Amino acid sequence: MEDAYARSVTEVLDFFGVDPKRGLTDAQVTQHARLYGKNVLPEEKRASFWKLVLKQFDDLLVKILIVAALVSFVLALINGDTGLTAFLEPSVILMILAANAAVGVITETNAEKALEELRAYQADIATVLRNGCFSILPATELVPGDIVEVAVGCKIPADMRMIEMLSNQLRVDQAILTGESCSVEKELESTTATNVVYQDKTNILFSGTVVVAGRARAIVVGVGTHTAMGGIHDSMLRTEDEVTPLKKKLDEFGTFLAKVIAGICVLVWIVNIGHFRDPAHGGFLRGAIHYFKIAVALAVAAIPEGLPAVVTTCLALGTKRMARLNAIVRSLPSVETLGCTTVICSDKTGTLTTNMMSASKVCVLHTVQHAPVISEYSVSGTTYAPEGTIFDSTGLQLELPAQSPCLLHIAMCSALCNESILQYNPDKGNYEKIGESTEVALRVLAEKIGLPGFDSMPSSLNMLSKHERASYCNHYWEDHFKKISVADFTRDRKMMSVLCSRNQLQIMFSKGAPESIISRCTNILCNDDGSTIPLTTSIRAELESRFHSFAGKETLRCLALAFKRMPMGLQSLSHNDENDLTFIGLVGMLDPPREEVRNAMLSCMTAGIRVIVVTGDNKSTAESLCRKIGAFDHLADLAGHSYTATEFEELPALQKTLALQRMALFTRVEPSHKRMLVEALRHQNEVVAMTGDGVNDAPALKKADIGIAMGSGTAVAKSASDMVLADDNFATIVAAVAEGRAIYNNTKQFIRYMISSNIGEVVCIFVAAVLGIPDTLAPVQLLWVNLVTDGLPATAIGFNKQDSDVMKAKPRKVNEAVVSGWLFFRYLVIGAYVGLATVAGFIWWFLYSDSGPKLPYSELMNFDSCSTRETTYPCSIFDDRHPSTVSMTVLVVVEMFNALNNLSENQSLLVIPPWSNLWLVGSIILTMILHVLILYVHPLSVLFSVTPLSWSEWTVVLYLSFPVIIIDEVLKFFSRSSTGIRWFSFRWRRPDSLPKKELHEK
Repeated sequence: MEDAYARSVTEVLDFFGVDPKRGLTDAQVTQHARLYGKNVLPEEKRASFWKLVLKQFDDLLVKILIVAALVSFVLALINGDTGLTAFLEPSVILMILAANAAVGVITETNAEKALEELRAYQADIATVLRNGCFSILPATELVPGDIVEVAVGCKIPADMRMIEMLSNQLRVDQAILTGESCSVEKELESTTATNVVYQDKTNILFSGTVVVAGRARAIVVGVGTHTAMGGIHDSMLRTEDEVTPLKKKLDEFGTFLAKVIAGICVLVWIVNIGHFRDPAHGGFLRGAIHYFKIAVALAVAAIPEGLPAVVTTCLALGTKRMARLNAIVRSLPSVETLGCTTVICSDKTGTLTTNMMSASKVCVLHTVQHAPVISEYSVSGTTYAPEGTIFDSTGLQLELPAQSPCLLHIAMCSALCNESILQYNPDKGNYEKIGESTEVALRVLAEKIGLPGFDSMPSSLNMLSKHERASYCNHYWEDHFKKISVADFTRDRKMMSVLCSRNQLQIMFSKGAPESIISRCTNILCNDDGSTIPLTTSIRAELESRFHSFAGKETLRCLALAFKRMPMGLQSLSHNDENDLTFIGLVGMLDPPREEVRNAMLSCMTAGIRVIVVTGDNKSTAESLCRKIGAFDHLADLAGHSYTATEFEELPALQKTLALQRMALFTRVEPSHKRMLVEALRHQNEVVAMTGDGVNDAPALKKADIGIAMGSGTAVAKSASDMVLADDNFATIVAAVAEGRAIYNNTKQFIRYMISSNIGEVVCIFVAAVLGIPDTLAPVQLLWVNLVTDGLPATAIGFNKQDSDVMKAKPRKVNEAVVSGWLFFRYLVIGAYVGLATVAGFIWWFLYSDSGPKLPYSELMNFDSCSTRETTYPCSIFDDRHPSTVSMTVLVVVEMFNALNNLSENQSLLVIPPWSNLWLVGSIILTMILHVLILYVHPLSVLFSVTPLSWSEWTVVLYLSFPVIIIDEVLKFFSRSSTGIRWFSFRWRRPDSLPKKELHEK
């Protein structure tokens, strides 16, 4: 029944054909179960394990690598090669791909836990009226039309319409669904409002929420997926995982690289068609196969096999650093996504605030000697911990607050006229509440005021254990006053009273809505001497003025406290007793903002990140909080910046678009509104981070580019998120954004390092093929360079320090290419030099080395016809391992120097020296040790087809390698010079050399 909230009780009962005194019959239960279904959330159909595995290989670069591995394997079989070296290359490639696939499968398997944990918010049992009898049944057996009784502590088992109140009031905590900071009072009357949201449905009990006060009966109107919780479940099922900006850029780069590789491979094969018939190959087919092997080697050289592993490693290192900042990353790619976040949609309750109602202001009458003087006290402390101090209006701390008569009576009344419990949870290490948050706030206030009669009271209390300290002062008053009778809160009285006795004295303490309490008071307590005086019209007007200031301008939730001496022997209270009260004081409470949030907001504005506060609370309360945390500091007027969900939905389409661009506050929202907000912002190409802690936040968390859950939040929210804040602190998000930006910068650096290295390898093979000289590098040597000697420094580049101005720059655009036009030119230049230096080392050994044959260049070019003609040297010289060892060592050493170039994109090594990243220095030393090992340890040298080098050969290697630093220093100088960049941009006529797409499909 979709509109039960708008129907009267009788209409709802008639719709389901149920007698409220007898409930459903067995026949009706069977019929309704068949008609409406079971009260369970259905399980989602999961992809099979093998489908998940195959999905990991759905990547162009990965497919090219698989083909290259298979071709290498087949060619080794055709050539009759045997032994480890023949199959080393394809085996290593396949092992790398298998490892990457395993990581992907594990990540995806963990992703859907949110849907399972959503079921934990369904109640297990329910007290149901059927066939005239109450019985306790599993909640899964409920059907629409069932009459269910609920009381304090009950978890609501289905969506239900209130039909009968069995106590003075019923209050429900529905924060997990709506985000409201206070419990909500439920009623029987139907709702007449239009465009209603969950908060307006005050006669509906929502599945998964908890009763905190009262007892009532209700009729089930929605079960399973037809509940508010079921709607969240369906919303999460409809949400598909989005590709992160970096993954998208890497995919585009992979596509671009694949096309280039294919073109070069085909070109190399075509260029050498004339050499297919060379006698050295033993026939046309064998010649074709030989050059096909060269093309395959070229493909392996061009593809950075280690890139996926290095990206994963860098992101993993970032997650460790972020964990130290209290940001626990659940999805590795989300680390980088943070870096380009443009909008943070932040939940108010629990994220910007502590979600712990606290007394912040106290108002009492100080004296009336010359004229009424009202005193205001402010209270520090923003949690349920009994830690905080009380300050007077001048800002001076009260050393012994309990010596002030009014504050002493406020402590008594707060402790005695109270049904809540405050306790310490040693497992979680924090203080917890049971009951109404406003009542717990009064208990905490009583602890902060302390006890009278002890000069060392504050220090004495601090010596107690946390368990004892939680309610020490409250227990003191409860031990000294015996409770005789309680008059519960009712909607018509708007107050609660408790009758207590102590030492032949009976006192009634009352608390309630200020307008109700003040109207019943005839006297007032003075704070200067503890005397009681008549409550005059002028004093009453002053109190009402303060109340309106608290409730209006400061949006505090206010309670008034009073007492009355009662005749001895009274055993119960009547409503008539609640007159002629003595006013004690006014207490203003709020869900306080976190202390760090204001500076975090300022950092966001500096970094070009817009913050939109999203909450289920009412508009005035949220606007007051936003002013306190600085969310409105940059706004002269709130018009066009603050909307309720209803106001926003009523806007025309064009005005909605404009509103989204200016919005700073979005109030009275449902889960569907949060998801809609994320979708709309992403449609405008914003990169959206959404924070939340409740079940209601889960669909939006999953839909956002990066979902951020609170550590104290629900398991559903955490499982739907990409990141969890262990300290629930908005300021942690800002620190994580800075880390995300630094990680992206480092990721770009090592991607560029690996790409320039691979360009060098391609140039090396291509030039050798074009010149017609022997193969400079064997495939197994290329694989060693790509995986080990490239991989270690690339990973170490991930440790580059964060730039000092990382949070002063605007967020990068999501369509910004990883490698732009100017940078691509730089890497072509560097790569070309790396390749030419490698070939030069190979040729040098044949032409000039003292240990080489010192051949004429023409003989080297005609090496393949050596066996068909007479020569002054043996043809076996072309199988010598020295030249390929020299070229491989040149390639390794030149890339180590190139790694130092990547300490910074544009800064000189004179500004950022090598020792600024000791991890990089260490990785270079380790790489060189490994390279020396394969040169000088016999089994390894055979495996990699290398041989030991002499000192003169090492000298030539250094001469050929070092210039790469000089070349890049010159290119960096031009990068720092805007003139050079402008010239190059003009020549290229476009900013990016790589293909780009929009981040979000429209």
